Amino acid sequence: MDRWSDETWEEVRDLDRAVTVAILPVGAVEAHGPHLPLGTDTIIAEGMAREAASRLRRAGREAVVLPPLWYTSAGFAAGFPGSVGVRPETVTRLVVEIASSLQAQGIRLLALANAHLDPAHLGALERAVAEAPDGIRVVFPNLVRRRFVERLGAEFRTGACHAGRFEGSVVRAERPELFREDIAAALEPNPASLSEAIAAGHTSFEQAGGPRAYFGWPAEASADEGRATLAELGAILAEAVLEAFEGEGSRSREPAR
Repeated sequence: MDRWSDETWEEVRDLDRAVTVAILPVGAVEAHGPHLPLGTDTIIAEGMAREAASRLRRAGREAVVLPPLWYTSAGFAAGFPGSVGVRPETVTRLVVEIASSLQAQGIRLLALANAHLDPAHLGALERAVAEAPDGIRVVFPNLVRRRFVERLGAEFRTGACHAGRFEGSVVRAERPELFREDIAAALEPNPASLSEAIAAGHTSFEQAGGPRAYFGWPAEASADEGRATLAELGAILAEAVLEAFEGEGSRSREPAR
């Protein structure tokens, strides 16, 4: 089993709930420079989910990938045509309600595959983790945490990684027909750090030094790097899920008090 939406209701009914994780890719519809599609974050999230599901199956778990959540908070890109954002509280509520629906069907673990780093969006997902209903755990490895940042390449570590080498490489690997190669090749590097801009209180790409909605080194994107990046993203998510299952197993083995 792979994609939840490709299965029949009877096939979903027959899942072994004790070893099943549902993975929700979460992206955004927002500007990614003049060379990447508006759906870049969802392309990355779906690839991350697929890679994680493959690793989890090899570890003896059943993994199903839900249809992606496309709309979320995208305030940094609000000034660019094509960007479509919703309020952070809407995102939190939707993820919690998805978790509730899955919990009612006996699914005990929902994992979020996400590489959209808008701070309001990340906060919305963190709140969804905290507000998950009883009976289901929501797992969300937040990629801005230092232990993950160190695993995701030099550009990612600079904080100048929106529509640059990091994201462009994944699009080249996953959807090469959507990568505007000639445009990317002509773009000058933009080393302005989004993470530093956020820390300084900036709230838009323009304020952060990205007048064309890109940061980093887009001309250096490669499909090989994209495949390696997705493998690492999948590993991060799979590890978080396996840790959660292990934690559940440890609690189940504790003597009753």
